[in-house]
Amino acid sequence: MTNTQNPKATTPTPKPTTPPEKSAAAVALGWLHTARFLTTAPQLHFLPELDVPEIAFVGRSNAGKSTCINTLTQQKQLAFASKKPGRTQHINLFSLGKQGVTDAVLTDLPGYGYAAVPKQDKIRWQQVMANYLVTRKNLKAIVLMCDPRHGMTELDEILLDVIRPRVAEGLKFLVILTKADKLTRSEGAKVLSITKLQSGGGEVRLFSATKRTGIEDVATLLWDWAHPDLPAPVATPVEPPAAQ
Repeated sequence: MTNTQNPKATTPTPKPTTPPEKSAAAVALGWLHTARFLTTAPQLHFLPELDVPEIAFVGRSNAGKSTCINTLTQQKQLAFASKKPGRTQHINLFSLGKQGVTDAVLTDLPGYGYAAVPKQDKIRWQQVMANYLVTRKNLKAIVLMCDPRHGMTELDEILLDVIRPRVAEGLKFLVILTKADKLTRSEGAKVLSITKLQSGGGEVRLFSATKRTGIEDVATLLWDWAHPDLPAPVATPVEPPAAQ
């Protein structure tokens, strides 16, 4: 009688998996995290001429602009928050881009409207900002900070009137309603609806650094605006290993 040996049992080799691509939000936040100080300027003629997209952040003093910038870039002290609101009167530029290559610039404009600032300084800086918003050639988007508990003020409305012609020509515009954690859900929905009407076609987002509301959405929007020719990344699911 011939003994027949059973073939050795083999374990199926798991199918190789492809690492997932990063989501659009992860790419955008990683890009914003590269923000680094570029230069500061007390007047427009000190600003360098650039050929990369520029995104300007502007808003009333105490509207949470510095906190918003620091939250989006995941850096605690990138944007300086003065202990005396309205006293920071320089235009600060931060370069964005991986491996030290600048592909966009984030501009932090001085806060406006604070009562303790002398009237002549208010007028001077309103003129400086108006000139910047109207004449900066590589400006691609404006982000307006607004405290939703107070709504859009007269100075915010003036700013909207200044940029309206450029928005009509294609300039991107976003209103960020900061400190959204101070609102109830119904209050947030109401102010969001009202601000959308006031913005005249601009984007509007609720934002809270405390509750991490709106961070990914805003980051993705800014990345898209700075990279209009690049497709937005889409997450690819990982295939599970083959059954044993």
